[in-house]
Amino acid sequence: MRNVVILGATGSIGRSARKVAKDIPSRMRVVGMSAHSNAEELAEAAREFPEARTALSSGPDGGERLVELATMPEADLVLIAIVGTGGLRPALAAIEAGKDIAVASKEILVMAGEVVMEAARRRGVRVLPVDSEHNAIFQCLDGRDTSSVRRLILTCSGGPFRQTPTAELETVTPKMALRHPTWNMGKKITIDSATLFNKALEMIEARWLFDIGIERVDVIVHPQSIVHSMVEFVDGSVLAQLGHSDMRLPIQYAVTWPERVPNSLPPLDLAALGRLEFEAPRRVDFPALDLAVKAGTLGGACPAVLNAANEVAVESFLAGRIGFTGIWRIVAQVLDQIPHTPHPDLSAILAADAEARQLARALVD
Repeated sequence: MRNVVILGATGSIGRSARKVAKDIPSRMRVVGMSAHSNAEELAEAAREFPEARTALSSGPDGGERLVELATMPEADLVLIAIVGTGGLRPALAAIEAGKDIAVASKEILVMAGEVVMEAARRRGVRVLPVDSEHNAIFQCLDGRDTSSVRRLILTCSGGPFRQTPTAELETVTPKMALRHPTWNMGKKITIDSATLFNKALEMIEARWLFDIGIERVDVIVHPQSIVHSMVEFVDGSVLAQLGHSDMRLPIQYAVTWPERVPNSLPPLDLAALGRLEFEAPRRVDFPALDLAVKAGTLGGACPAVLNAANEVAVESFLAGRIGFTGIWRIVAQVLDQIPHTPHPDLSAILAADAEARQLARALVD
């Protein structure tokens, strides 16, 4: 049995986590939950789990409430399912309190991977991946050292514009970009999937989670979203993790690891699927992947700069202020113009984040 705090309990990941808790009640007890501002759904969740302490993170003292939940004495595991950078402070607080963390918010490791992983090593706690791709790699590695790894291969659906002609990308609207072919997600992550920035951020996240150079992190398009990711070893063997496109599976594995337990998810019928397809991503038309390699190679605060600029650019696209292809143009310009800060501490990371946002807004204007 693990006592779990769910930060972001009313988002898509949080809802899936609540389903997992009800599916495996002998292994997962929810002891704390937060929501940003959805008080009605949080109250409903509190009725589902009456023992859980709850808090809204909106308002001036919202950050303190998240830290209080993340450091609850009875908690064993803190699931960070908050979109954006709001989960960074409670994640670090949970680590310092000796809690394992399960990371669904990739911004935490993109912004501050060096700081977070160093803190986890120092405190002897685990950082468990919940993103389906990183959870798949975690399962494939099964404790092996990455010295035996040639490549980590992240799969992606390719988004709604996988086959869209290059010239037509300029005319993509927010409504078009919000129609994801596989997953039902929030607006920001759905746009990131359409631009492939979601996969770009995951490349940087993988670099820190598995302590491997970003030059050994690769991406392949897999429209069926059944193979969640793969590991290619130095002997040429490739291990893959397959499963339905359902976040309950990686959440459950993060909770029950290193054990596997039965659940109510349907079995995977490969014969019914018929075929699995793979293709190379269109890196020229979707330069987010190369921008991730650049930021990940430079290191320091550069990934935080990339993430911050992308957040501003996505907001601007959804507001109709820039076009679809303007998203990565803004990010590229900000990444070029913000000075590189090697081995930054948290304050330097937050300063670079703020500077990148300010510059991105100025470029949009």
